[in-house]
Amino acid sequence: MRKEVLLKPYVTEKTMDLLERGNSIVFIVRKDATKPDIKRAFERMFGVKVDEVRTKNTKHGKQAIIKLAKGYSAEEIGMRIGLF
Repeated sequence: MRKEVLLKPYVTEKTMDLLERGNSIVFIVRKDATKPDIKRAFERMFGVKVDEVRTKNTKHGKQAIIKLAKGYSAEEIGMRIGLF
């Protein structure tokens, strides 16, 4: 049985600004997920190319800031998952 890497989107005013201006989307991910795991899971789930993954551990869990490659829209992904 495979565990999901991406748990849920993390939505705050700051992450929405990243979505709109930085072409990045923030997800809460499994604590043991690596950057390559996150990149692979996101690309498979949404059919896009990821340019960069940054992670940080917070009180809300491990956050992944996923920057999409040029030509792909984080806003479009946000609309698909119901953030708008």
